[in-house]
Amino acid sequence: MKAAAYDLATPADLAGALAALGGEARPVTGAQSLGPMLNLRLARPAALVDLARVPELRTADDAGDHVRYGAAVTHAEIEDGEVPDATPGWMARIARGIAYRAVRNRGTVGGSLAHADPAADWLVTLTALGGSVVLSGAGGERTVPLDGFATAPFTTVLEPGEIVSAVVVPKPRPGARWGYFKAQRKAGDFAKASAALLVDGEAGVTRLVVGAIERPPLVVPDPASLLEGRVTPADALAALLPDREPLSLRLHAAAIARAIAAATHTAASAEPSPAR
Repeated sequence: MKAAAYDLATPADLAGALAALGGEARPVTGAQSLGPMLNLRLARPAALVDLARVPELRTADDAGDHVRYGAAVTHAEIEDGEVPDATPGWMARIARGIAYRAVRNRGTVGGSLAHADPAADWLVTLTALGGSVVLSGAGGERTVPLDGFATAPFTTVLEPGEIVSAVVVPKPRPGARWGYFKAQRKAGDFAKASAALLVDGEAGVTRLVVGAIERPPLVVPDPASLLEGRVTPADALAALLPDREPLSLRLHAAAIARAIAAATHTAASAEPSPAR
């Protein structure tokens, strides 16, 4: 099946893009999620507004304590180091694990977040990193923390006529630890369960986020209890998601354990080698 007919606008700048988004027009960048939906006729917009080449959305600016990524920056550009990495290489590794290279060449960080698939890598990991999204519309800009941006699967706080124009990622302090793990049937698949952990002692931040649970990313309220072994991942998930069958969360508990182990390894590998 092929997409139903639609008009296509290719604006030269952000102002033109926002002006073109009136009515039933939908924004699109890499079309890695929207494309299949169009072909299956699950989505039938009257018009698409192509944001992939809008100059304001193609920048990546290092502001010292954070990096602001234009929404149309691709996964591959993060993977290949063509834009600044706000982390010590963690974002490049996350990008490298997204789907396949053909998808990463066209898929964008802003498009992935706007799509708000609960199993997507960026929604989980950038929430753990304390990221925010900049939303632009006719009324100007507003910044929304990623913890709260997605309100349900494939649903966000975006208002009609608004787009994700940038993603702001704070830089972790030296010595921060990071772990991310996703369970998948094979490389390139969406996650069946995922977890991301940031431990930034100098900034006083410990953030553990669980993904791919058919809801927005779950920010664990007391991650220290898991890191210190006072609570098991299975017990923590059972308390936080009492409506879910414990057996359905086994993979998520394992993902938490693997993320914690990865963060421990990050810390160990960052320590200087002992003198000989």
